[in-house]
Amino acid sequence: MGRLDARVAHITGAASGIGAACVDRFVAEGATVIGTDIQEPLTDFSGERFQLLDVRDEQAQQAVVDRIVGDHGRLDIVVTAAGVAVGGPVHLLDSSEWQRCQDINVTGTMYSAKVALPTMLAQKSGAIVTVASVEGIEGCEGGSAYNASKGAVILLTKNLACDYGRAGIRVNALCPGFVDTPLLRGTLPDGDFKDAITEQHKLGRLGRPDELAAAALFLASDDASFVSGVALPVDGGYTAGHAYGLAQAFAQM
Repeated sequence: MGRLDARVAHITGAASGIGAACVDRFVAEGATVIGTDIQEPLTDFSGERFQLLDVRDEQAQQAVVDRIVGDHGRLDIVVTAAGVAVGGPVHLLDSSEWQRCQDINVTGTMYSAKVALPTMLAQKSGAIVTVASVEGIEGCEGGSAYNASKGAVILLTKNLACDYGRAGIRVNALCPGFVDTPLLRGTLPDGDFKDAITEQHKLGRLGRPDELAAAALFLASDDASFVSGVALPVDGGYTAGHAYGLAQAFAQM
């Protein structure tokens, strides 16, 4: 038996990266998955259902959920992996890019939850996994727009957990460290920044999308039946604290 047998899931941002990895893992665990994205999948969607969707469009989000419920009679899980990364210090940041980041990362996440909640309330059950970031937990040089958006996602998640927990709906935020995805590769400017970022992870490497999918599976499954309102770092120790090489120096003394 799979951990998500008979569950129906909607995963946004499903065309690549963490969203695509969640699709693969959830399907492997028995779920019926409807994936959405603003672009076509980069790889084979394993025969599962896929729809184009701009998460900024509330009516389009509602239409996706209406179709899911019409086809399958329920909606058990939502994973909000759709997102964009916008970089730069504030004085160099184009206002339209700031707004695009907030519209997709925050408002898009809110819409994904909003349109799913009536069905989950009627079922008296559901699990929503928002995809935030360690950059929503602490600051990161040059990440003003993205950090602000992911911090908002974390607080939105906690409020959803407060508002809907008594109805049997769990809401948690997945907070990835830096993960080797097309989003990351397309965001970093030229230079040796990838090595510097990698060094900030105490495990000494970037994350893999499948590792984030495994954590999302936990939060969506009954294994997390008493977990709600959590912002879970899955970050290779990125937020554990600062490392300066002192442990190695002491070991050599």
